[in-house]
Amino acid sequence: MTISNERLLKYLNRSPTPYHAVANALSRLKSSGYLRLDEDAEWGAISRGKYFVTRNDSSLVAFALSGKPESGGFRIVGAHTDSPCLKVKPNAISESQGYARLALEVYGGALLAPWFDRDLGLAGRVTYVDRAGHIQSNLVNFDRAIGFIPSLAIHLDREANEQRSINKQNDLPALLCRCDKKAPDFSALLKRQLKQQSGINDVKQILGFELSLYDLQPAALVGLNEEFIASARLDNLLSCHAAIEALIATRGSHNPVVVLNDHEEVGSASTSGAEGPLLQDTLGRICGSDENLKRALSHSMLVSADNAHGVHPNYGDKHEPEHKPLMNAGPVIKINHNQRYATNSETEGIFRQICASNKLPVQTIVVRSDMGCGSTIGPITATRLGVRTVDVGVPQLGMHSVRELAGAADHDTLTKALKGFFKFSPWPF
Repeated sequence: MTISNERLLKYLNRSPTPYHAVANALSRLKSSGYLRLDEDAEWGAISRGKYFVTRNDSSLVAFALSGKPESGGFRIVGAHTDSPCLKVKPNAISESQGYARLALEVYGGALLAPWFDRDLGLAGRVTYVDRAGHIQSNLVNFDRAIGFIPSLAIHLDREANEQRSINKQNDLPALLCRCDKKAPDFSALLKRQLKQQSGINDVKQILGFELSLYDLQPAALVGLNEEFIASARLDNLLSCHAAIEALIATRGSHNPVVVLNDHEEVGSASTSGAEGPLLQDTLGRICGSDENLKRALSHSMLVSADNAHGVHPNYGDKHEPEHKPLMNAGPVIKINHNQRYATNSETEGIFRQICASNKLPVQTIVVRSDMGCGSTIGPITATRLGVRTVDVGVPQLGMHSVRELAGAADHDTLTKALKGFFKFSPWPF
């Protein structure tokens, strides 16, 4: 296993939610000399150096300023921190048939069947008021099997293997525990976890939470030759990790930027999503004026990194015949002329040249003409900023499942390609 993949597996295991994904990315950035900029502070003229800014604890922008952006522009890599999952409803616990159940809402386009019959942890952010009257937020992680969604036995549902359907309201509440008389107090449960995990013992009242269940099975190398990575949240924490790895490893480059946005899986329309102002606000403050920002963006380019659909060996007909990406055969350039992806011939050519210059394989994907096409933060960011964009990603299987599969070699290849993008010269604009 490469050192980079070893770090990736640890990152996946330690990042069950977007909040944890950002916190762990910040830990890497801080240890590499990146300094925090607070949004509510006056930045003034920013000197050369390495910085980051966060929003909502679930999105971040990190950059290494090495020259005047209005002259050389920015080289931006974007990815998203969220993944489809099951989130806890506000009135979290109900009683049924002598059991306490956790009420869940489906977040994003989750593949639901794989969530059944798994050991499920619980993690996210809790907001509370302390005894001094201050509103605080803190991350929690029940890093143990706190929940389970049991299937109905085949004996009671003889058609399950032929025509099983899943009702999101009725079938997905998770089993928590037996309760003969009264269901557990969820707020008391969160208070106890805050105390045990973080030593916080002055919680007066729980005000709110954003919590989700997650699969406790750790990320692993699988396959006869251990050539695949199996894990939850490969879409899109693999790209987040590759972007941070590439940024940290880049020296003497041309104003590299990494933006990790939340809420991509539900449309990106939020303060911390790609449709929000985080990236534009940050780049504008770096440039110092609207005129300088416009000049900088005219010289800039974005690589939107989000995993692609690899060809499934059992369902090859689901792919366009001449565009069937394979795992461990390099990153995929995504093309859709209806602008579901933001790639054009110019940005495709630049990314191909970067891969060729670094002796890296590259593939292309176009969806079948009779099938719908997903999208990414690429077209949204390109529309908001007017920046040249290419959509790329490593091929994977089982996308939006609770456990996905990607090529072990592709994470390293994508990281090298992003390093090449940060260093690519001469810049053609």
